[in-house]
Amino acid sequence: MSRPILEVIALNPADAIAAQAGGADRLELVTDMAADGLTPSREIFAAVRSAVDLPVRVMLRAADGFAAGDPAAFDALCQAAAALHSEGADEFVLGFLTDDGGVDLAAVTALAEVVRAGGGVDESRWTFHRAVDRAADRDGLRKRLADIPGLDTYLTAGSARGVDDGLPILAEEAARTGTPGYEPRIMAGGGLRLDHLSALRAAGIDAFHIGGAARPAGWAGPVDAAAVGRWRTALDAPVP
Repeated sequence: MSRPILEVIALNPADAIAAQAGGADRLELVTDMAADGLTPSREIFAAVRSAVDLPVRVMLRAADGFAAGDPAAFDALCQAAAALHSEGADEFVLGFLTDDGGVDLAAVTALAEVVRAGGGVDESRWTFHRAVDRAADRDGLRKRLADIPGLDTYLTAGSARGVDDGLPILAEEAARTGTPGYEPRIMAGGGLRLDHLSALRAAGIDAFHIGGAARPAGWAGPVDAAAVGRWRTALDAPVP
């Protein structure tokens, strides 16, 4: 069995270097954590891509919340996504809901199409982020997204309140892996702590996402390689 995936949020090349040194497998690249993570610039992506050899998933999100925004704002986001793709980005993070908590299928489909490489079906892979935890119907959302090319991961805490509350949902969804709508990997994240790992791994979850847990000084401070290393060590331990 391959080792569990550890994804770390990075804001800049220094974060990326520390995450790689600590044993991260993948980065989620964002800017502006005061707005819970927005799309970084093409220049920051290029600098991070040059600094490390880890896969980098780039956030596609123009404003706080999970709405796609007005047509002008969404068009600007699509242009930013196309520029990042031209720079070499081929992994992304996105997700949009309608006002009533349904998946905004038109926005998700349009943005996924923008980042498809050269017309290829699966060349750009992407994560549907924690918008799923705010959805009115999680199961319905998964099934509506099932045929969109490139979707290979759901980043989820199981609950909008975080992993503490979402553990039972995560375990239930992990048990449905491989059934229609549940083919993408579950990546647990959102208030994730080391003490959650035993139950999550026992449920079969093998991908984990950390942000603040990699930053002992908080979001004003950098990613700490030793903090990432503690997660790597815990994930490399045998499944309980």
